[in-house]
Amino acid sequence: MSLERMPYLPIEHHGVIGDLHSCALVAIDGTIAWCCLPRFDSPSVFGSLLDRHGGHFSLTSTDWRQRQRQLYIPDTNVLLTRFMGEDSVAEVVDFMPVQPAVAPPGGRVHRIVRRVRGVRGRTPMELVCVPAFDYARERGEVHTHGGIAHFKSSTLALTLITPLDLHRVEDAVQTRFDVNEGDEVDVLLEARESGDVRLDPLGRGEAQEWFEQTVRYWRGWIGHCTYQGRWREMVERSALVLKLLTYSPTGAIVAAPTTSLPEAIGGGRNWDYRYTWIRDASFTLYSLLRIGFKEEAAAFMDWLETRCRELPEGESLQIMYGIDGRHQLPEMVLEHLEGYRGSRPVRIGNAAWQQLQLDITGELMDSVYLYNKHGAPISFDLWAHLRRQLHWLEENWNLMDEGIWEVRGGRRAFTYSRVMEWVAFERALRIARQRGLPAPRDKWHRVCDDIYEQVQREGYDAERGVYVQSYQDSRLDASNLLMPMVKFLGGGDPRFLRTLDETMKVLVSDSLVYRYEPGPGDGLEGMEGTFSMCTFWLVEALTRAGRIEEARLIFEKMLTYASPVGLFSEELGPAGEALGNFPQAFTHIGCISAAVNLDRALRGQLVG
Repeated sequence: MSLERMPYLPIEHHGVIGDLHSCALVAIDGTIAWCCLPRFDSPSVFGSLLDRHGGHFSLTSTDWRQRQRQLYIPDTNVLLTRFMGEDSVAEVVDFMPVQPAVAPPGGRVHRIVRRVRGVRGRTPMELVCVPAFDYARERGEVHTHGGIAHFKSSTLALTLITPLDLHRVEDAVQTRFDVNEGDEVDVLLEARESGDVRLDPLGRGEAQEWFEQTVRYWRGWIGHCTYQGRWREMVERSALVLKLLTYSPTGAIVAAPTTSLPEAIGGGRNWDYRYTWIRDASFTLYSLLRIGFKEEAAAFMDWLETRCRELPEGESLQIMYGIDGRHQLPEMVLEHLEGYRGSRPVRIGNAAWQQLQLDITGELMDSVYLYNKHGAPISFDLWAHLRRQLHWLEENWNLMDEGIWEVRGGRRAFTYSRVMEWVAFERALRIARQRGLPAPRDKWHRVCDDIYEQVQREGYDAERGVYVQSYQDSRLDASNLLMPMVKFLGGGDPRFLRTLDETMKVLVSDSLVYRYEPGPGDGLEGMEGTFSMCTFWLVEALTRAGRIEEARLIFEKMLTYASPVGLFSEELGPAGEALGNFPQAFTHIGCISAAVNLDRALRGQLVG
């Protein structure tokens, strides 16, 4: 392979590895096409996923006749890429040794370990490493000595260590070599937070020790999963993805490790998802708790509690924060990057942090309720902070907002936002009753009733017989499928059943679900694909409506849209191709929840 980046591969032809601080996307051809170091939200070092000149780290076969396949070593986030020919087979094992939550003395060392092994015959291989620091805005220094190369920018230093002679070509290093049956070649890329660089080669057995530690960590972690249902492999892969997207120092989970992967090729709906949304909280906690991961749920709850504690009096939570809890996430466009397959603009930061989305207090309270019930009793201090949030909502629940889909066409009275406002007070009343905690129960009951009546009056189109997106229009919205899940309605309520049937007719295309009916008002140009999370919501809605076999078929169909290694993107295109940021936590959360509840229904058990 030349130093020029190969054509863009399909999004779904990438696996992901990580160390609980950052991730790397590894393409099926052996190219690391996306990696930010040292954190998820750091500037990219390898960004060829968004621009051919964005930097990459390839370790691939030069025999174009070979077929390529990827899989994860079972029960781990260790990725195996295979190059298979008629008379030769080689493998590349990629992983990042897991980092501790607390930095050791001397600072953390982030490592990408790539192990090449000859399985059969002779396979010609090529290594090319060309970092492009700071989203390819900074040209770094390159120095080589034998099998070691140092790359340095103003803020980051990388060391590449191989047993091979490396050749410098402009800002890159490369080498070609053969692997025969039984050969093993270990390659290390290292970034030290101390700023130092490693000078010595890999010690004997060093890479093997990291490999064994990493495999042992992931297998030990997934071993705590309590799900034993029909879709165990997919549920466990989804759980491993959620853990991989966790920033261990704070317990925050990024929505996705990428930015600006398009919702439609050539379109402008390209967003930075390397942050943590409050909305994801209840869905995340529910999914983690249902399959036995109380420690992760507790860490995420600590992160949420910190956000509540730091909030000034008289203000509401933001919809999203940085993984370290920072508040401001200014959005900007990187004009020098062409975007995935020419899909501009490439954005970093996310201006939605300034939006008003009134549903988030409901998701916050639902997550607290679930944790208090299935995890551990919440503290009185947290309860005091939550009461402040609810007091703000008492005064502001009737405002208009931007809604769950973060539209940029102005504020409206979104039905889903009102439903989740009702959830906020309903869950608060439950917690207060169960724990005997002090609360203005009469006031909360009145507000709760007022919201409920308003939704049934204004959020329901009597002529069409369906719940609508907002009080200002009659369009359908897939978020209303959540009504039974959040206990606003029973799954057999006639109004909901009519909404479900109409949703199936209008928003569903062979099991895939669009977020809402197209039309003016979202303030965004271009089209988008079907939204993967919404298909899992449809599965749950059908399950609660008693349409179990229909739900099962849709669920099984949806599993065919996972990538070859079991990863889900944010959206899907007309041919089932992955679109949007990848892999997306929200989709994997939905997969876990749908699998757990559908499996319970198939066993004849009550769906929770």
